[in-house]
Amino acid sequence: MLAVDVSPWLRPDAPTSADRLFCHVHGRTKDQSQLIPGWPYSFVAALEPGRTSWTAVLDAVRLGPTDDATAVTADQLREVVGRLITAGHWRDGDPTILIVMDAGCDVTRLAFVLADLPVEVLGRIRSDRVLRLAKPPRQPGTNGRPPKHGPEFALDRPATWPEPQHTTITNTSRYGQATAASWDRLHPRLTHRTCWLDHPGELPIIEGTLIRLQVDHLPDDRDPKPVWLWTSAINATAADIDRAWQAFLRRFDLDHTFRLFKQTLGWTRPKIRTPQAADRWTWLIITVHT
Repeated sequence: MLAVDVSPWLRPDAPTSADRLFCHVHGRTKDQSQLIPGWPYSFVAALEPGRTSWTAVLDAVRLGPTDDATAVTADQLREVVGRLITAGHWRDGDPTILIVMDAGCDVTRLAFVLADLPVEVLGRIRSDRVLRLAKPPRQPGTNGRPPKHGPEFALDRPATWPEPQHTTITNTSRYGQATAASWDRLHPRLTHRTCWLDHPGELPIIEGTLIRLQVDHLPDDRDPKPVWLWTSAINATAADIDRAWQAFLRRFDLDHTFRLFKQTLGWTRPKIRTPQAADRWTWLIITVHT
């Protein structure tokens, strides 16, 4: 199980340093965020299955001003999975490698780009997204061009939701009762814009499983909003759904790693000027952490 996330090395006091970007940083108050110049790094780490927040950091790539973050992440994951296979950590017949991520990556696009690898991608999507159900079966005697997409599924409009394929209820010690509902073969309706502008031929239909996770409460007694997840797996069972959302919660172990990097190991403490020196120092910190 791998997790991918971005953590910034903030350098607002380095106007002469190259390749800085405006990095999204969460503020100290609710729903407050800031954009601060710095170097964002995309990390890939293996997650532990037991009661520990330790991770094994496998790769780090700095995002440049002209980089497509999703494309860089796809290349990074392809290299990491290739190294894992070469090292014998995955063999034919093993379960697929589960990759979890937050909403910063385009999870459906990653599923398409990495479809030739033995991986399953799982990520959070925004609660205002509109997906499409699978196209209905063609009725006998129907004329005209068959539809490519089924009805709309608007995440913020419950009236558009059909009955879920699976609903599971799990009692947790941290969040109370966790209810997960899933719908199979949900996909976005792609258009020839942004990253799909130069795609040759017809645009693909990238189907997966949509999961809605609702918990009773959060640790600090905030009103919990539902979390929407999308996974590239189709025909998922109830056990697969529970494994998926529990794996997503383990993604937060990587946040503890970032905190250890910065507060204990001093990753962002040096006033390094060049991004190339920052890359070398980042790999030194990864070595120390390992």
